Amino acid sequence: MFHLVSPIRFALVALSLGLSWSTAAAADPLVIQGSTTFSRRLMEPFKSEIERKSGHELTVIPNKSTPGLIALLEGRAHLAMISASLETEIALLQKSMPGLQFDNLRAFEINRTRVAIVVHKTNPVRKATLAQITQILQGKTTNWKALGGSDLPIRVILVGGGGGVTAVIEADLLSGQQTTAPNKVYVRTPVQLVQVVEQERAAIGFAQLALAKQRDVIELATDKPIEQVLYLVTLGEPTPAMLAVINAARAVAEQHM
Repeated sequence: MFHLVSPIRFALVALSLGLSWSTAAAADPLVIQGSTTFSRRLMEPFKSEIERKSGHELTVIPNKSTPGLIALLEGRAHLAMISASLETEIALLQKSMPGLQFDNLRAFEINRTRVAIVVHKTNPVRKATLAQITQILQGKTTNWKALGGSDLPIRVILVGGGGGVTAVIEADLLSGQQTTAPNKVYVRTPVQLVQVVEQERAAIGFAQLALAKQRDVIELATDKPIEQVLYLVTLGEPTPAMLAVINAARAVAEQHM
């Protein structure tokens, strides 16, 4: 069974090893691959600070949660960044790559963020319940008119290929199933998703909150938030160097996010 390591347990482990962010010995760069959400929120703006606190140089490759885990399992990364639960990511991987060392994965929570449900700026709809959003994803509601909007077929935009936001949406709203909306489009990156929503009057997309705020889209208000949790993942117990990076990432996230 894979393990989610709580911050309290992690702190005790770190303490028992006598770790210090400022005194961690310099070593070869640690390779971190995975979630673009994780990278955009934490690694891109604060990479140098994490390196300074951990004492380790980092090579960061943002390529979505699933490819990041594959790189970790194949020995091409020391740490993976994911932006959905490890359980959800493993369920996706087991469908296409059974037999890997999933039981050896260890997840360390770093930060939490909200998923933004976004629409075109001309769309008059400004709020929806999560039950209504689920009906859209299930193909039961197919026209914006049903939500008080224009008479337009709803076009669902999602990031394909192992995107963390898509995994969260499918896990939280569809019990792990894919959307059956009749008019859906999968794009390659979160930036492409927001660009499509900017241009398509009938679109509804599921985006990183920070990215949505930067662009010319409208976020729908919902009755409950959809939360995305950011993790660093190791294969087996983390080395002291990995622990130093995890500790530093948590400290930076707590300070800035």
